[in-house]
Amino acid sequence: MSEEKVEELIRTYTIPLGRMMISPRHKRANKAVTLIKEFAAKHMKSSEIHISPDLNLILWKKGIRNPPRRVTVKMERDETGLVVVSPATEEKNPSKE
Repeated sequence: MSEEKVEELIRTYTIPLGRMMISPRHKRANKAVTLIKEFAAKHMKSSEIHISPDLNLILWKKGIRNPPRRVTVKMERDETGLVVVSPATEEKNPSKE
């Protein structure tokens, strides 16, 4: 059998996290992390998912009970199949200060 060649891939997604609201209040941020990993595995076709510390801070900013309802992320897959999920950064216009 021939080995499949995995290409580098970078994509930006807005992930809806509304399904975490049916879980108990004291488990919502944990459920949000699980939902992000499931979404990344489905869309990037890889089982190795790594969530960056910056995205983790965004999810846990308001505590375990109140994670954001949606989050915009950048997913990068390297040649080995590892997917790194990080927050999508928007360049801010310095003239609007």
